[in-house]
Amino acid sequence: MFDVLIVGGGAAGYFTAITIADKNPELKIAILERGKEVLTKVKVSGGGRCNVTHAEFDPNELVKYYPRGEKELRGPFHTFCSGDTIAFFEKRGVDLKIEEDGRMFPVSNSSQTIIDCFVNEGEQLGVKVLKNSSVIAIEPITKSDVNPFNGWMVESIQKKYYAKKIVVATGSNPKVWKMLEKIGHTIISPVPSLFTFNIKDERIDGIPGVSTLAKVEVLAKKIGKKITIDLKSKTASKTILEAEGPLLITHWGMSGPAILKLSAWGARELNEANYKFTIRVNWLPDYYKEAVLKLLMQVKDVEAKKTVLRTNAVELPKRLWVKLVKASGISDDLKWADITKIQLQNLAVELTAGEYMVEGKSTFKEEFVTAGGVDLKEINFKTYESKVIPNLYFAGEVTNVDAITGGFNFQNAWTSAYIAGNAIAEKS
Repeated sequence: MFDVLIVGGGAAGYFTAITIADKNPELKIAILERGKEVLTKVKVSGGGRCNVTHAEFDPNELVKYYPRGEKELRGPFHTFCSGDTIAFFEKRGVDLKIEEDGRMFPVSNSSQTIIDCFVNEGEQLGVKVLKNSSVIAIEPITKSDVNPFNGWMVESIQKKYYAKKIVVATGSNPKVWKMLEKIGHTIISPVPSLFTFNIKDERIDGIPGVSTLAKVEVLAKKIGKKITIDLKSKTASKTILEAEGPLLITHWGMSGPAILKLSAWGARELNEANYKFTIRVNWLPDYYKEAVLKLLMQVKDVEAKKTVLRTNAVELPKRLWVKLVKASGISDDLKWADITKIQLQNLAVELTAGEYMVEGKSTFKEEFVTAGGVDLKEINFKTYESKVIPNLYFAGEVTNVDAITGGFNFQNAWTSAYIAGNAIAEKS
């Protein structure tokens, strides 16, 4: 018999256990982990460095990185935000550093530092960790003559456990979602959230590794409906899904922050399109087509004797410039003096409004984030307790909250775990 059982030995589960034990040392707490190791996602995150959080310290700005959960997380982030995460680790001897893009990692550059911190803290606080304990049933127990308490029965492949309160922190686990659905919760069906685009196109073929700033739009007309999101850089909503940032050309298509933003905000719409849709890419996001055409006409006059292919007229990686020039119908030896107006117009389009057909998706590195989970309407975000069944709490990605890449999903884990843990410690 435990005071608290935590289902899931990942980031959110461990942080919850530590928070509860730290606040209320008298409670008997156990973590049920299905695998032979705990914190496996922490181990591989950030290329093995663990992107702990992001250096965005304003809760009202931080919520803008969450396609699902923006409204609900505003209150929780005012309770426990990025700065609190830094303080938690520093108090335990783990210093963090900020990289140029705002991502934060342990100074050691090793996720093992974070794992050791959690495991050591859990051991010192007396948290019991039960590995190889995949959960097969979760059932509420109502007080009766036979059962003298209100609580829970959690059955693993090893044995049955009983607890007064449980925390579900299993991430994107379809089997656990089905268990929660069985006892009365609504589950928003999961779809992939962070993924890269598969594109076969001569314009990007053979130049993997090329990276540059770009603006990318998903053409709403191509997927049969309008998509509206609030862009961080603009106050008005757009009736088309778009993102701006570094774009990376890969062996299979396109990746990078610009693409990952689109995949996150358009997770459901792109799933409905079966990941077949058209994007428009502006490789010069500070310019529109007419301005680039005017610039190219000036270059035509100034660089008349040089070949177009060898004269990179704009700030663009050389290999990409060559590909776009050829795609515009311009031969290798054509000089600027001899370029036609139609060829200039074609080049301007390729630089600012080229359309590419997406034919599928690929998982982004080791990150498998889903949009979906426990319906947010059924959670009290002041405590992370279920509104449907008392003494049931949630932490991390088991709920319908997800973020773009950059440490934001971990921050959601820490925040939800901290609030749930405090609520349990104070109530018990």
